[in-house]
Order: sequence, then C-alpha cells, then structure tokens
Amino acid sequence: IMEPSQSEMNILSNGKSHDLGDDVGFILNWHLMYTLFFIYLFILHLQFEGKTSFGMSVFNLGNAIMGSGILGLAYAMANTGILLFWFLLTAVAALSSYSIHLLLKSSGIVGIRAYEQLGYRAFGNLGKIAAGTAITLQNIGAMSSYLYIVKSELPLVIQAFLKVEPNSDLWYLNGNYLVIMVSASIILPLALMKQLGYLGYTSGFSLSCMVFFLTAVIFKKFQIPCPFEEFSVNGTASHLSLNDSVHIHEYNNGVVHEDDDSHCTPRMFTINPQTAYTIPILAFAFVCHPEVLPIYTELRNPSKKKMQKVSNISILIMYTMYFLAALFGYLTFYGNVETELLHTYSRIDPYDTLILCVRVAVLTAVTLTVPIVLFPVRRAIQQMIFPTKSFSWLRHIAIALILLTFINMLVIFAPNILGIFGIIGATSAPCLIFIFPAVFYIRIVPKEDEPMNSLPKIMAACFAALGFSFMVMSLSFIIIDWTTGEGLAVGGH
Repeated sequence: IMEPSQSEMNILSNGKSHDLGDDVGFILNWHLMYTLFFIYLFILHLQFEGKTSFGMSVFNLGNAIMGSGILGLAYAMANTGILLFWFLLTAVAALSSYSIHLLLKSSGIVGIRAYEQLGYRAFGNLGKIAAGTAITLQNIGAMSSYLYIVKSELPLVIQAFLKVEPNSDLWYLNGNYLVIMVSASIILPLALMKQLGYLGYTSGFSLSCMVFFLTAVIFKKFQIPCPFEEFSVNGTASHLSLNDSVHIHEYNNGVVHEDDDSHCTPRMFTINPQTAYTIPILAFAFVCHPEVLPIYTELRNPSKKKMQKVSNISILIMYTMYFLAALFGYLTFYGNVETELLHTYSRIDPYDTLILCVRVAVLTAVTLTVPIVLFPVRRAIQQMIFPTKSFSWLRHIAIALILLTFINMLVIFAPNILGIFGIIGATSAPCLIFIFPAVFYIRIVPKEDEPMNSLPKIMAACFAALGFSFMVMSLSFIIIDWTTGEGLAVGGH
C-alpha cells in the first residue's frame, strides 16, 4: 500500500505536483464513456438488418487496408525518392485492385463468397486448408502486432500527458494491464457482433482518426523548420544543424553517409541499400483480401460490379492517404526521418500536445482495426473445423474469446515470438494477395470459356509468379535481418 504522502501527491519530472486521484478519475470516466458507447452500439446491433450499405462497406474495407504500416511510409519514401515511391505505390494499388477482380470473378462463377470455399472448389480440402491457414496466420500476426503497439505505446502516451516520472510503478502505466483493458472493453464487444457490416460505424471513426493523423503531418510540415532543433533534457533546444543530426542519427544506426548541403532538398529518385527493403513493405500495403468476400456477402444488393467499386474506392482513399502521409512526412524531415514517423517528431518535442493527440488517434485506429481483422479468422476456423454447422452464438463468442486470450498471452508473455510473424507475414501475405487469387482463378474458370493460352489466364499466371517472387524476396530480407541485425522487418500490415 502506498504511503499517504505518495498516494496524495506524485512529484512530476518537471517539478510540478499532480493529484493521482484526478488521473484515476479521468481514466475511470473515460472507461465509463466507452462502456456506455458500446452498450449503445449493442442496442443498435439488435436492430441491424444484416445488410450493409455501400458507404459502410467502403469504411470496413478501408479500415482493413489501413494498418500501422502508414507510419513507416515516409521512411520508405526517403529511401526511394518521391517519383519512385509514387510509381511503386501506384503499381501496388493497381495490382491489389486486379487481385480483388480475380477473387470476385472466381466467386461469381461458382456462387461462393468465402475464401476458404474458393480454395476447396479449386483444389479440394488441401485448397481450403491452405487458404484458411494463411488467413488465420496472417491475421493473428496482424492483431498481435496491433496489440503490441497498444502495449508499448499507450503507457508512453499516458505518461507524457500526465507528465509522470518514467520509472513510476503506477498500474495505469503498465502495458500488460492496459492491453487487457483495451481488449476486454473495446475489442471484445465489437468482435462479438454477428455481422461484419455493423462495424462500419467504428471503421468510419477509425479512418477519421487516421485523417486527423494525416492533417497533423501536413500541418507540422509548415511548422517545423529545416534544419530542426533537437529536444534536450534540460528543456532547452539543442541547435544542431540537420547535417549534424543526420550524422548522429546515421552513426547510431551504423550507417555512414557523406555530409552535404542537400539534406533539406527532396530527392526524386534514391537508390541505397535500404531501397530494396521498401519494395515488400509497399507490396503488402493494401492487404485486405481476407475481408473482401465477407464484406461482399453482407453488401446490400450485392453484385460483382458493385463490390469491385467498393474495393476501388477503398484502395483509392488509402492510396491518397498513404501518399500524402509519406510525402509530407518526408518533406518535414527528409533523410532524417525514422522508420516510425511519430518517433521523429518526439526528437523535437516529446511533450508536443498535438503529436500526443495524434498518437492517441493512431492507437484508437489500430485498436478499432482488430475486430475487422478478427472476423475472417473466426470465419476461417469455422470453415475448417465446423463447415456444416449452422450459426451458434456460443461458438461465435467462444472463438472470439479464445483468439483474443491467445493473442493477449502472446503479446504479454512472449513478445519475442512476434518476430516469427515476420516470416508468417512474408509467406501468407503474398499467398493471399497474389498467388491464391490467381491460381484459384485459373482452376475455377472453365477452360471452355478461357483456355490456358488466353490472355486473362496468362496474366493470372504471371500475377502468381510475381507473388512468388515477392515471397522469396521478403523471406530473403528477413533472413538478412536476423543474420546481420540490419534492415527492416517486412510482412503484412
């Protein structure tokens, strides 16, 4: 039990006093507000008709595409240049749209709107198990990475807002407690919804959080000078030139570049050892394929053309946000941008209120993405284990509870295992985006309609080969990362 003097007053690092009771009251009020919000959502859910509007479908698919990877795109642009980055991002967006076209066309021919069942029609039980396993591993890896972000970042945000001492042992600065609270109070209620389409409300809110992030990145571009001033512990800015700060940053990362006067000048094309690592990151920037067919199933007045339009609009929105976030993040810090954009802002002022609010918005967006990603996993498990069973609330709830409990245990007790999901993401993501849609299309579309030497099937075969090359490239880079300790982690979101 804390001593009265400690419980009544915490002494802050800046010398100001802070009432701990106010902190706890604020957190409890925040938790009560969200509890009431989800009760309201559940009441709405009882009246939900089970068919999703066009706009809600766009929100859900956009939220499925949007991942924490947007924070690293400015770094990717710094290592490719503006024009090369734009070309690669445009190519990946077009390929993702084509991949969804293959899925929807295969689905339309056989009248099936489940990824696993398409695998079954193409290759029997082996195809169903391969598709279901890829979806399960890919999305569990994504959910684990999202909750790990919550575990590691949320305590730092709370600490910065409340200006609590870094070594304080307060319960609400314990990432393990916070990730359990977030999972139980926010993620679980949303994951228990029967219809994926209902999450369009929270998906819209999640995307609005990322719009806020993008707005802040654009605003900061015109507020932060180049060269910028480093933050120092004694409260005064360290007036380092950008060349000096770049030199320090690059020295700490074991990379040596020659100093010049062009660090505040944008580059159109850049080729360096890190450029190759950005290709797989961009290739997996639009991973949403496990969610496409479930969203298609619940779309109001569904048709292949309508779902393709939903996909194209979602990809276009994310493409625009990706490019603008990367562009203005890069134009703020140029070659000095870090692998995680928000960490670069912390070098200027770790207590910047706007950036702290942006961190909260990003954490909110990441948290609200988890239920969207969980739905295809639950569906894949049901397709593989209970393919002939009708809907059961008990099974629906049990699978969600088991999945969230398992993921929380991974994040809390075995965070180092998350590195394994880099290999899983590098394997499953190319399968779900490139290989499976192409080979399913080749197998499902009758040869009478499209023989193997027809242009559509030749394109699909080339598409599968491209996916295999991305898989080999990603696995090669991960092996290099593990053996040398350099480079970037690659994989799904």
